[in-house]
Amino acid sequence: MSGARAKTRWQWVLSLLTRRMWFRAALFCLFGGALALAGALAGHTISYEFATKVGAKSVDNILSMLASSMLAVTTFSLTAMVSAFSGATSTITPRAVQLLVDDSTAQNALATFLGSFLFAIVGIIALSTGLYGETGRVILLAGTVMVIVFIVVTLLRWIEHIARFGRVADTIDRVERAATEALGTIACSLDVEAGEPSRPLRGGNDVRAITMGRVTHIDLSELGEIAAELDTNIDVHVLPGEWVDPEHALATLSSPVDERFTKRIRQAFTLAHHRAFDHDPRFGLVVLSEIASRALSPAVNDPGTAIAVIEAGGRVLLRLFDRSADAFTPVPDRVRMRALRLSDVLEDFCRPIARDGAGMIEVGVRLQKTLAALAAHTPAAAAIIACEADDALDRARAALTSPRDIALIERVRAEAFADGT
Repeated sequence: MSGARAKTRWQWVLSLLTRRMWFRAALFCLFGGALALAGALAGHTISYEFATKVGAKSVDNILSMLASSMLAVTTFSLTAMVSAFSGATSTITPRAVQLLVDDSTAQNALATFLGSFLFAIVGIIALSTGLYGETGRVILLAGTVMVIVFIVVTLLRWIEHIARFGRVADTIDRVERAATEALGTIACSLDVEAGEPSRPLRGGNDVRAITMGRVTHIDLSELGEIAAELDTNIDVHVLPGEWVDPEHALATLSSPVDERFTKRIRQAFTLAHHRAFDHDPRFGLVVLSEIASRALSPAVNDPGTAIAVIEAGGRVLLRLFDRSADAFTPVPDRVRMRALRLSDVLEDFCRPIARDGAGMIEVGVRLQKTLAALAAHTPAAAAIIACEADDALDRARAALTSPRDIALIERVRAEAFADGT
C-alpha cells in the first residue's frame, strides 16, 4: 500500500464541507427540483398522441401521494437518526457520535427522501400553473417513475442499515475503521523506544500558535513550498490531535523568518476546539477506551463490550506496527515530522481499560494476552508493551479480591511474556 498524498488545507476544508449532513440533502433537493422542471423544457419533443397513450394525466395523483408519504418518511428517518445519536451519547461515548453523523448511508437516505418530497412539491406546483402542457406531463411521469425506483432501493438499504445503526458493536466497528484509516494519513514514523523530549518552549526561529486548540490537519504541501522558498528546514513539533498553545512551538525553522512567512506557516496548521478522527489514530484508540470504560462502569457492568474493544484496539495497533515505509504519507523535502510515540499510544488505549477493568479477571486476562501478542509480533516494541502489561497487572492485584483470580492473571502474564520481557 503506497502512501496517499497529503491533503492541502483547502482540500481538507472541502472534504469537511461535503460530509456535512445538509450538503447531500441540498444537492438532492436541487436535483429533484431540476428534474421536476425538466418536463417544461423538453415537453415539446413528445407528441400529443404518445402523451395520450401513456396516460400522463395520472401523474397528478402519483405526485400527491409521493409528497405526503415522503414527508412522513423523512420525519421518521430524522427521528431514527436523532434517537441513534442520543443513544450513542448516553450509553456509548459522545465522541463517537460524529462517526454516526458522517454515515453516508444515513445521509443518502435522508437526502433521497427530502429530495423526492421537493420533487413532488415542485411538480404539483408546476402542474397547477399549466407549465407542462399535455406533452410535458410525459417527461414528468418518467421522472416520477425513476424517483420511485430510487426511493424503493434507498428505503430497502435504509431498513437493513437502521437495524444496526448506532448499536454498540456497530459503533466499535466504526471507531476501529476510522482509527485504521487514519493510520494511512499520518506522515510520521513510530517511535518504539523511550520517546522523545517534549516540545521546546521558546526559540528564536519558532512559530507558535496565537490561540489554544487541537490540531486537526497539517498542510504539508504548504510547509514544503515555504521551506523551498526560504531555503530552510522546518521541524514540525506537533501531530494531529495534540493540544497547542502560544507557549509551545508548532514548528522551528533553521533560519530566521519574517512575519509574512510566519503567518503562512501558522495557517498551515488547522486548529479546532475538538479532535477529529481523520488524521489522528490516537483519537480513535482514545474513543475505543472510552467505550470500554463506559461498559465497565458499575451501572453497566458489561465486560463483554470491553473485551470486544480490546480486540478492536489490538487490530488497530497491529496495523500500526505493520505499516511499511512506503505506506507513510509523503513528506516534502526539508520538512521533518516528529515521530509518533508508542508509549503515548499505549497509554491512551490501555491505561483506562486497565484502571476500570482491574476488578474483572476476564478483562485483565484478555488485555494481557493482547499485549503479549503485540509484543511477540514486534520485538522492538516489546519493552514498552511489557511496561503497560505490568501496569495492568499491578492494578489487577490491587483490585481483585480472590487469590485464585490474582494467581490466574499472574500466570497469564508470566506465560504470555515467557521470554522475560
